Amino acid sequence: MPMRVAGVTIPDGKRLFVALRRVYGIGKARALAALHQASVDPYKRVEDLTPEEEAAVRTAVESFAPLEGDLKREISANIRRLKDTQSYRGLRHARGLPVRGQRTKTNARTRKGPRKTMTSGRRKVEKK
Repeated sequence: MPMRVAGVTIPDGKRLFVALRRVYGIGKARALAALHQASVDPYKRVEDLTPEEEAAVRTAVESFAPLEGDLKREISANIRRLKDTQSYRGLRHARGLPVRGQRTKTNARTRKGPRKTMTSGRRKVEKK
């Protein structure tokens, strides 16, 4: 049976410290810290874990700050608070522009979306 941590199925064939990154809110540093806390070898494969090690990893990971849905809710609540107070950062979020001071004359395509260019005013006539 596949291992589940914080409501996420962890893939079997990967090494443990890599597989734990499937959980939203866990990166390399947190995964290694959790495995150190659970005293489990980070290079062990998920399928090779004993049930005791699985339980130790699960409790170590869930002892961290919010993960998955709770973390996503917290982030969206923070953004909503910025928008409600009409701070500069909140306005940037609302307008879909870069929030952290990046330039927008060029670049910023990730936030702004694909380019909207002006075409000539004349429409193409369909050929019959």
